[in-house]
Amino acid sequence: MPATPPPIGSYVTSWRPAPVTEEDPLNPGPVGAVSALLDLSDPVAGAGNPLPPLWQWFYFLHWPAQHELGADGHLRDARFLPPIPDRQRMFAGGRCEISEPLRLGEPTERVSSLSAVTPKQGRTGELLFITERQEFRQSGRLCLVEEQDIVYRSGRGPAGAHPTALDDQATATAEDPWRLSLQPDPTLLFRFSALTANAHRIHYDAPYCRDTEGYPGLVVHGPLLALLMLELVRRNAPERRVRTLSYRLRRPVFAGERILADGAAADGRAELRIATHREARHATAEVTFACRQD
Repeated sequence: MPATPPPIGSYVTSWRPAPVTEEDPLNPGPVGAVSALLDLSDPVAGAGNPLPPLWQWFYFLHWPAQHELGADGHLRDARFLPPIPDRQRMFAGGRCEISEPLRLGEPTERVSSLSAVTPKQGRTGELLFITERQEFRQSGRLCLVEEQDIVYRSGRGPAGAHPTALDDQATATAEDPWRLSLQPDPTLLFRFSALTANAHRIHYDAPYCRDTEGYPGLVVHGPLLALLMLELVRRNAPERRVRTLSYRLRRPVFAGERILADGAAADGRAELRIATHREARHATAEVTFACRQD
């Protein structure tokens, strides 16, 4: 009888990587590229303008050497990748607190650190939740604090449902006034991967998705779903400044499916979600706005 593998948590008992400090000039180029990806007629911001919430994801990019990538397209070894065997990675959600918006074209410092390491038991087996914290500063001022939750599991298997998914179902409400529709195809997923330096094969290699990861087709990026929800705010409440936001990715969306982002705002906050014909809540988000006088 084969030996039982040790629990995932045992691999990270003494794993405490040190923080990393990086700098980026926040040039306008990526903003123009993302605006084109979203079929906007003009870039959403120019030098000196506020960067939309979550658009910091298009900066501080890393392009490792090809030989440093693993079979799934991710780095085999990096500072905040947990040292567990045969890692399968899923983006679960995150949070942002924005004291003041980052300004495009201003030199920016980012300090990344490991905030939490939490082993859990999920429906697909043992999981490891990693929370990475990022602090962004301009001219010495702390402007934005972001936390991202990444889920890892050891081994391969069917992954058609997100291991953190809830079983609750919501029904669409006709009174939701904010709506945005998108039907991402492989070309859009390819371009988004390029803009975020993301070589994960689940977004462009259909045979790998089906045969290795257990998905029925190409997976739409979790960050793209979060950005679409925040795009509702940017388009429908451009005068309101986002103070905090949180989002959770519940179930995957696949290329070719029509996505509906919808939501509404009231009492200084907004509730947002992503739906398809299969599910009412693939992803959800909550935004709070700064006071008018801030």
